[in-house]
Formats: sequence, structure tokens, C-alpha cells
Amino acid sequence: MSNPASVTGAVLDCAGRALELSRPQVMGVINVTPDSFSDGGTLYAGDALDLDLALRRARAMVDDGAAILDIGGESTRPGAAPVTPGQEMDRVLPLLERIAAELDVVISVDTSTPDLMLEAANRGAGMINDVRALTRPGALAAAAATGLPVCLMHMQGEPGSMQVNPSYGDVVAEVVAYLEGRVAACVENGITTRRILVDPGFGFGKTVAHNMALLAGLSRLAERGWPVLVGLSRKSMIGKLIGRDVDERLPASLALAVMAVERGARVVRTHDVRATHDALAMWSALGETITQ
Repeated sequence: MSNPASVTGAVLDCAGRALELSRPQVMGVINVTPDSFSDGGTLYAGDALDLDLALRRARAMVDDGAAILDIGGESTRPGAAPVTPGQEMDRVLPLLERIAAELDVVISVDTSTPDLMLEAANRGAGMINDVRALTRPGALAAAAATGLPVCLMHMQGEPGSMQVNPSYGDVVAEVVAYLEGRVAACVENGITTRRILVDPGFGFGKTVAHNMALLAGLSRLAERGWPVLVGLSRKSMIGKLIGRDVDERLPASLALAVMAVERGARVVRTHDVRATHDALAMWSALGETITQ
């Protein structure tokens, strides 16, 4: 059971809310998009986001054990079309404000857009989760200015093309090296390592074989000492490996979550909060029993 010494006992300051990483934490996914791969459009009434419905889903996730809610206004599924910064902000900010006013939870904003990072921080966000690892112009400076923790994800290519023949020599080594470089860029721009999480980017410019190699070698990333966030929930690799449709992937998603925390992951991003929370709670309970 992997539990890197440099992460054990770590606490992230998420805009005044403490995120304890001595045990795995659950991040609930709230996509305020019409086209995300699993739950896109489910919070819409016609062409408009239903804020009351979205808030009810957020509240249910908190009640089910989510320590973090991750709000995304741009679909990053394979082949997804980009949105304008204005569209993204119009989708994310109204819900962020409602959650910040009504729920006691860390709010993460899933964005690569500098203007949204800054505005979200002003309206109650506690974390930035960027699939492009702060590589867009202005993103590093914006993230630094917020003072918030940031999650840096590895992606080969862009969402529109990332699954077109992704290629690696050693996928684990290359992902680790890329994230090392992005962490260094953050530090150079005033973001301390105490504010950094990393995500290997399962399914983002990776084949099934790449994803499985990353999972098997995840401890090599965790050993670097940064808290590791993983997103394996309902991913297409499950369908390709065992032939399950998106709405049939919960058992496999739970198995992947447990395998990830065994290899050092500290945050698990999921669409299915209650089941994931309970699976990880049992894993933690076993660890506590063994150490008594």
C-alpha cells in the first residue's frame, strides 16, 4: 500500500479550506457542458444550464463524501471542439458562486483559461485543475496570482487530436519527465511545490496499453512527492477492455480507483461519488487496521 512519506500528513490550503491528504480524497465531477463524454447535457433544460439542478447534484455529491467538486465548462473528450473564454465563464461562474455561498466544500475549476482562473478565485474557488498544465499564454501568471493550489495534467496533443495515434517510448518516464518540467515552470513563476498536484492524464493522448502501463507504474510518479490526482471514472479504456457501455462502468471504475490509491494516488476524480468514497474508505480502513 503506497503512501509516500512526503505526502503523508500533507494539507493543502484551498482558499481557507484544508484538504487533508493523509488519506485518499474524492473529487466529484460537475460538467456544466452540453457535450462531455459521460454526463454532458444532463444539467441542462433545453439549451440553458439548470442552476438549481446543478446545485442539487453538487449538494448530493458533498453529502455522499466528496471533499472537492470539480466544475468544468469546456469538454475535453477526444475530438471535442474548443469554446470561447466567454462561453466557458458564463457556464462556470454562476454555479461556482451558488456552491460557494451554500456548501462547505473545496471548489475546483477545471480550466486552462487565465481569465477564468482569476475570476473563479475571486468568487470562491479553492483549486485550479488544468488539463493543459498551465501552458496557455498567461496561465502560469494567472495561476500564480490566485494563490490557489493547481493540478497539472499530462496530455499529448490537444483534445481535438490527442487520440490520433499517440506514441511513446516509455510512457511512464515521459509523463514523469513532462510533469517535472511543468512543476519547475510553476516554481520559477512563484507557485511553490506546496501548492502543486499532478495528474498523469489517463485517456489524454494515450492508448489502452499506455493507460495500463501508467497505472502499473503510477508509484514512480507518486514517489516524486507531489500529491497525485487520477481520473479513471467511466473512461473509454474500460469499454475497450471489457466491453461495457458508459453507464455500465461503475464496478470497473471502482477497481481502477482502488488500484490507483494502492500505487500512491491521493485524489480520485469521479462521476460516482458515493460508491467511490465507500470503496476508498474501506481501503483506508484496512491500512489503519494493519498499522494498529
